[in-house]
Amino acid sequence: MASYLDFEKGIKQIDEEISSAKIRGDEDAVEILVKNLEKEVSKTYKNLSEYQRLQLARHPDRPYTLDYIRALLSDGYEIHGDRAFADDPAILCYIGYIGDKKVVVIGEQKGRGTKYKLKRNFGMPNPEGYRKALRVAKMAEKFSLPILFLIDTPGAYPGIGAEERGQSEAIARNLYELSTLRTPIISIVIGEGGSGGALAIGVADKLAMMQNSVFSVISPEGCAAILWNDPTKSELATKAMKITAGELKEHNLIDDVINEPKMGAHRDKDGAAKELGEYFLNNLEELEKLSIDELLEKRMEKILKIGAFKEK
Repeated sequence: MASYLDFEKGIKQIDEEISSAKIRGDEDAVEILVKNLEKEVSKTYKNLSEYQRLQLARHPDRPYTLDYIRALLSDGYEIHGDRAFADDPAILCYIGYIGDKKVVVIGEQKGRGTKYKLKRNFGMPNPEGYRKALRVAKMAEKFSLPILFLIDTPGAYPGIGAEERGQSEAIARNLYELSTLRTPIISIVIGEGGSGGALAIGVADKLAMMQNSVFSVISPEGCAAILWNDPTKSELATKAMKITAGELKEHNLIDDVINEPKMGAHRDKDGAAKELGEYFLNNLEELEKLSIDELLEKRMEKILKIGAFKEK
């Protein structure tokens, strides 16, 4: 069953009418309703607010890391474990081919349905997840394989056990190590990029966001609770925080915005995967023209520019 957000009521109504027409076998009605649906989708998604984009980033039908891996990766093989404590199911690591390029894909997985949400810890990695990601990234470096990071997390898991096992150190270690990793890195926010949990796999030569994704230092709910002692003001916080792809691109905090299908990534997973795959291969081709030393120099310049400002 498809899920609909509050502002998608018009789309839901037409979808239901299409289903009824198909049951009746009324092909003419289906054809007309499909055209109406395209118009309604275009109207609905034309001028989305910041909060509506946040809702889309969290949409339960939105493609997750495993959806992109299954759509893009051929001969994929999953790599498990941090070789120190455990295997964290909230972070997936695969080796395989995208097109004719042998690559390593590392991403955060939220899980669908209660069973898999619990298995994946709602996409909130423990420190062993970040250590697994770093171990596999270093393996990619050893064999000169490019890396695709897929970011989709509300944040790193803040549990007592995670803190005892060095959550902050694991994130900091990734930031440090990935900044000098001698292989091309492309990182893409596919849904929700939450705080250090996202940054831990967000150090890259190219950092991009899907059109309806968000990237923030804290959740809007957390921001509202701190500033106004009122989590219900999350819509106001979302607008103030400037966390959408377009706003972050405008402030030069990301490199690119990847367009989503006209119907939205949650309604056209294959179309979203195609856009993401093309972006990865096109940018990888450009990065591979650089020597490793040039690549690292540009990466460091990019990192040092973040947060820089001039007083007027």
